[in-house]
Amino acid sequence: MLKKILGAKGERLAADFMRRNGYEIEERNFRFERGEIDIIAKKDGLVSFCEVKTRTTATYGPGEDAVDMKKQEQIRKVAEGYLAERELDDYEFRFDVIVVEIERNETKIRLIENAF
Repeated sequence: MLKKILGAKGERLAADFMRRNGYEIEERNFRFERGEIDIIAKKDGLVSFCEVKTRTTATYGPGEDAVDMKKQEQIRKVAEGYLAERELDDYEFRFDVIVVEIERNETKIRLIENAF
């Protein structure tokens, strides 16, 4: 499966998972300057900035390992831009990683809250 198609499928599955778990999806693929956040969602007055990692194999390790310090810093900068644009000073926020593992006919989704 092509990387871009796989990523889009993973983000769609992650957004559906979040909706089923009480989140309201505010934005998908939010871009600010040179960065992007895959999913921005709200639940109980909290803004969740989510990076989605989709895997079809464990060859390169768990998806969360791909969110290195450089990626974390980029996400933080985009999150600051989002909060400033939307004037959401009264919201608490956190950074989450959602790992979507697609292997054969089985899909597993893990939400790692406060990942960084």
